[in-house]
Amino acid sequence: MQVRLTVVGQTHVGLVRKSNEDAFVIADLTGGNLLEEPQIAKFEVGQRGVLLAVSDGMGGHQAGEVASALVVESLRRAMAQPSWTGSGDALLQQAALHANREVWIAARAPGRERMGATLTAVFIHDRTAYIAEVGDSRAYLVRCGAIQQVTRDQSYVQLLVDAGTLTPEEAKASGVSNVILQAMGISKDVQVAMGQLALRQRDCFVLCSDGLSGLVTADEIRELVLTSGALDAVCSRLVELALSRGGTDNITVIVAGVSGDLPVLVEGESISDTLVVVQEFQPRPTAA
Repeated sequence: MQVRLTVVGQTHVGLVRKSNEDAFVIADLTGGNLLEEPQIAKFEVGQRGVLLAVSDGMGGHQAGEVASALVVESLRRAMAQPSWTGSGDALLQQAALHANREVWIAARAPGRERMGATLTAVFIHDRTAYIAEVGDSRAYLVRCGAIQQVTRDQSYVQLLVDAGTLTPEEAKASGVSNVILQAMGISKDVQVAMGQLALRQRDCFVLCSDGLSGLVTADEIRELVLTSGALDAVCSRLVELALSRGGTDNITVIVAGVSGDLPVLVEGESISDTLVVVQEFQPRPTAA
């Protein structure tokens, strides 16, 4: 029996912004299938795996829209190359670096200077999820009634929280909560934070831009995953909740449920017990 994935994605411009600078991709890399509509799809996780990714663009004159679209498309193309071999985390990391370089080159064009985008990607292959992060879009895992953020924001407020300068509650109200420490395409090189997660039966991933995570808490995401039934209802209700709280940014959500030939949760095993940090983001010191 194979591992199966049930997945849905949705993006919304929100109630304030004039354009949608978010983008997402859901790609079956074995069959070559792409899911671009807000409807449920079911994939067998084949030999080349399944890619899920969210990107939040930034830059004037619609450059952010260009950057996020280029990030997810470049990532998908790189991951789909038949000549690429190696471990799942190495493939995903190299694909992210390739996407960064493409956006960096595109940002040399007039009117697109300093454009960039975040990247949160989950690559599901065999019984493992490989996780890549640049910026502050997020991936959560809901497992056996618990939720955990399996990415770490590469943001200024997260840096202050880690240093003990701000509490998590103070960070939410901070006036610099939207300041990120790196993004795809801003520099020729980028640090890609990498994680590796051993999958369990009935795992559910939620990937999102900060248009959702800035308005909806992790506990609220957990509650909607556990009570909304079908995954398309989960996705729609998450977007609707963010809209009901002002929809101040673009909102993008991917919800993915995992099933099939997977181990069940061992008693006393936490999500952290199955999550390995392969490479951490290390903020570079600024010049004096």
